[in-house]
Amino acid sequence: MRTRRSPRSRGFTLVELVVTIAVFALLLLAALPSLGTWTDNTRIRNVASSLLDGLQLARAEAIRRNQNVSFWLVNIDNPAVLSNDCTLSNISGSWVVSVNSPIGHCADAPSTDSSPMLVTGRAVGDAGGRVSVTAVLAAGSSTAANSVTFNGFGRLVNTTDAIGQIDITGPTSGATYRNLRLVVSPAGQVRMCDPDSGVATTDPRRC
Repeated sequence: MRTRRSPRSRGFTLVELVVTIAVFALLLLAALPSLGTWTDNTRIRNVASSLLDGLQLARAEAIRRNQNVSFWLVNIDNPAVLSNDCTLSNISGSWVVSVNSPIGHCADAPSTDSSPMLVTGRAVGDAGGRVSVTAVLAAGSSTAANSVTFNGFGRLVNTTDAIGQIDITGPTSGATYRNLRLVVSPAGQVRMCDPDSGVATTDPRRC
């Protein structure tokens, strides 16, 4: 009596493998631009959220202490680490909250009596090379601003030279990003909004 042989299992041929790899490569190439834009949009959101946190912290600390407290944008050599080589800048995502100017003291320990009486700070990190930050006095202004000071009531003190608007945008010209904007009112209110003119006027995210 004959025994029936089971059919041999068949694997991929070389041609099938090459075709599969080629299709996968084409799909990957098609997805790369979208993936890059998505990554940059995430960086934009992270930097905007960090700056918003810093501004809100400065205001809250001023109210808590009943003392003028400032938010400063600072430039540092290594965007990943706050260091004492810091200078003030209106195009940096790194920031420090302190009573006095933190120039040369951004890495100092927090203190309530030793100048600059630093509260805290945050380096922009690896997003610094992929996100553009621009701080100006107010909407439509081209005058640079790098700090804002809140008083014990949470209102702005340096109204003539305080940051009124911070734009956080993507790195590539012509790309479609979800750019964000922070707006600081004279009353000290800080708001994150979307500057895209395509956002509906009734949308609360619209600037």
